[in-house]
Formats: sequence, structure tokens, C-alpha cells
Amino acid sequence: MEVYAPHMRLCSSIRSNLESVILGKEREIELVLIALLAGGHLLLEDVPGTGKTQLVKALARSIGGDFRRIQCNPDLLPTDITGLTIYHPREEQFIFRPGPIMSHLVLADEINRATTKTQSALLEAMEEGSVTVDGETHALPAPFILIATQNPIEFEGTYLLPEAQMDRFMMKLSLGYPDEADEKRMVLGRQSGHPADALERVASISDIIDLQKQAERIHADEAVADYLVRIVRGTREHEGVQLGASPRAAVSLMRAAKARALVEQREYVIPDDVKQLSPHVLSHRLLLQPSARLRGVRPETVVQDVVERTKAPVRLER
Repeated sequence: MEVYAPHMRLCSSIRSNLESVILGKEREIELVLIALLAGGHLLLEDVPGTGKTQLVKALARSIGGDFRRIQCNPDLLPTDITGLTIYHPREEQFIFRPGPIMSHLVLADEINRATTKTQSALLEAMEEGSVTVDGETHALPAPFILIATQNPIEFEGTYLLPEAQMDRFMMKLSLGYPDEADEKRMVLGRQSGHPADALERVASISDIIDLQKQAERIHADEAVADYLVRIVRGTREHEGVQLGASPRAAVSLMRAAKARALVEQREYVIPDDVKQLSPHVLSHRLLLQPSARLRGVRPETVVQDVVERTKAPVRLER
């Protein structure tokens, strides 16, 4: 299996588009690209105004395909997301009216403002790639990627995401504030409109499907798989953890590691892929012990501790 130059040019073009909109966040943009190539859903948690929504809009413009935005609020109903079946007297039949979830890229803005019942409408879509309305299952377009945003500092009118839904997000990341130089560039660059409005499409949906298939074919040595599994199982055995990472987390971590190898123009996964991605793939899935939370322990710290305790393979056979 070869990593073809056209694939690399596509990755580079998408990355360049995103970096022109979100300044100084190369590392975070790489993670978004990895999630895209791995076909995983993404949770962006950050304070308001850091560019979460603009990042998703820039990604949608870059890859084409259908894009819909759902503004979550307490009044949002599950059928507002999935769609509903309506009886048409003229045709004398029930017709399915698809909701915004029937798109390639869906932005669920401020997802923690939706009620838990509405949030549950996303579970089947995130795991099965389909929605069931009135007993009839409707397949979502391929690829389907959900990117959700939430603000961590707002508590009034918000609902916690259940563990089952958190486990369906491949990665969780934060953009954070830009540094002073990038913020100055941002202020000067916004005088003539937002950069995202001028972006051109640099890839097609078929290109993204090809890239995802290429990522799936990346080689993963058994030693790397063993290293990955020991890290995931280590989160379950950590003294500060009440609920560790699931087997789904292990599968997601391997998919993300393969996508990172593709982005790095390698035909195989290395232990560093697993090490670098573990905090972003595993941390949001952990439920800490109450005593650990009282001590101010964070899930990211636990994952880093597990990674440091786990010995990486030093030689891989290919």
C-alpha cells in the first residue's frame, strides 16, 4: 500500500483552508483533519467566541457535500433533528420529510442546551449511520460526521451529555484563546469580511471517502495494537477512575492512529501516534472517582499518567 501524492495534496489543501480561518491552531486543525479521515465524530468544548462554529463552516466549505447546522435549545424536539412522517391527503400516503441530520456534515451547536431526550435522537445516527422514524429506518449519506460544540462555563439551561453519547464522540478538543500576535492578525484580517466566506472547495465527498478508505488500509503492527490495548485497559485499572475507556474507545483510538499516520505520510502506525492521540480520544470517556474529582484531578491527567506507565514497543516488524 502506497500513500499517494494526490491524497497528500488533498490533506494539505484542506489544512491550509482551515488554517486561513483559525489562526495559530495548527495542532487542533490537524486533530480535526484526523477525525475527518477516521470518520469519527468530534466534540468541541470551549468558551464562546474562539471560532468553533467558523472552524466547522470552513471545513464544510472545503469538502463540499451537504452541510446543516442545528442550533440546540431546550425547545428542540427529536423530530426537529431526525425528520418526521407526514400524511399527504392528495397522494393518500405517508411521506418521510428528512431532518437536518440527513447530511454529510452536521454541526450541533451548543449541544448541551438540548434536553437529554433530544440528545438521544443523535445516538443511533452517530453509531449506526441511520435514523428510525415511525418504525422505518433511513440511512444517512456517506460519509456522515457530526461535530458538536458546547460551552463549559454555562450551567443555566444546560444538560449534561450522557456517558453513552460521550462515548460515541471519537475525539474531544478545545481551541483555546489565540496568542497576542495571532489575535492581532485576526482583528486586522476581519476588516474586509470573514475569511471563511472567501474559501473555495478543495475536495469533494468522493475524495473524502477515498481518503477514509486509504486510512483504513494503513498497517498496524500487532505490537502497536498490544500497546494501544494496554493503555485503554490501564484507564479502567487506574485508582482515580470509576468508569474507564470502553472497547469502542480502543477501536476509535486505532482508527485515529491510522488517520494520523496517513496525515504524516506514513504507511504504518507507530507508538507515537497512539501516545499523542490518547488524551484526545480517551479523556472525555472517563468517569473519575468522587475523591479524585475533589482533589482536582482531571481526566487528561489520568490518561497522561497511564500513558507514562505503559511501556511502548521499541521495535516493530513490518
